[in-house]
Amino acid sequence: MRIENDPKLDFRDVLIRPKRSTLGSRSEVDVHRSFHFAHTGREWSGFPLIAANMDVVGTMAMARALLKHGAMVALHKHYSADELIAFFKEPGSANAFYSLGTTDSDHDKLKAVHAKAPIDKICLDVANGYTEKFVDTVKATRDAFPNAAIMAGNVVTGDMTEALILAGADIVKVGIGPGSVCTTRKMTGVGYPQLSAIIECSDAAHGLKGLVCGDGGLTVPGDVAKAYGGGSDFVMMGGMLAGHDECEGEIRYEERDGEKMPVAMVFYGMSSDTAMNKYSGGVAKYRASEGKTVEVPYRGPVEGTMQEIMGGVRSAMTYIGAVRLKEMSKRTTFIMVGAQLNTVFGN
Repeated sequence: MRIENDPKLDFRDVLIRPKRSTLGSRSEVDVHRSFHFAHTGREWSGFPLIAANMDVVGTMAMARALLKHGAMVALHKHYSADELIAFFKEPGSANAFYSLGTTDSDHDKLKAVHAKAPIDKICLDVANGYTEKFVDTVKATRDAFPNAAIMAGNVVTGDMTEALILAGADIVKVGIGPGSVCTTRKMTGVGYPQLSAIIECSDAAHGLKGLVCGDGGLTVPGDVAKAYGGGSDFVMMGGMLAGHDECEGEIRYEERDGEKMPVAMVFYGMSSDTAMNKYSGGVAKYRASEGKTVEVPYRGPVEGTMQEIMGGVRSAMTYIGAVRLKEMSKRTTFIMVGAQLNTVFGN
């Protein structure tokens, strides 16, 4: 047993210090980035935000809605092969990752879809990216799909970030337990403060010309700016995109003035008993639920939320003089704080 005494930081622990800038308006900054995927030689450009591969938010409708913003979606794993084939034949499907785990059936399904609708972005997603089996799966997937961009995770330390990149991942997904409907930290005691995980993993990845995607822990647009400032190339979010028309969550209605109005949507973690009852016939005897089920307010189209997120990032960039999004990490100085917000009238 050993104890690390140096501070590890979450988004709530810091603010970004402003810097003198020549920028006069938010309209002068560019929130899009261009990336080179090291293992494929492919290029990608857009706003580096990814809707999480949770079955409520990682939907085909969300992919279509985010396409106009240059953002992406990691589709959830539970679409049928026929649905995926039809979707990946659409011209606008280029902003979607095909998501899967490590089982043989997962990979057989991927090969079947790829045979009829070529896949160029793959998300290998497991809760625990520290197993040898997962590293071997990344290697095997890279061998089978040499021209696809592969995102793999989740991990929170530099050593495993390097291992996954060397195994064939272009993007390493970073985060254990920070999500709004994840209870892994509560149930297992395992995790890592998300901002420090991003800082340490991005430093390891960039040394190998790899990329990272900070997955989870985002609650407000300012957290997205902090993730980019900490070195995250992409950010992935679930809860911030839940409750919208493009989601597939069950909607609760209330009668108001004689009309049924949508007021809330069910949202749950993919390791929750809700998800396991839906897809696996219940919680297996050898494990426990590591997710929760909540209701989030119904929020209409995702367009308004995307405007808030992108507007918040643009504003952060003007505060530190970053003309382009790729400059944020170089121009960001974090200051540790005891509190961020004046909550006298609520959050």
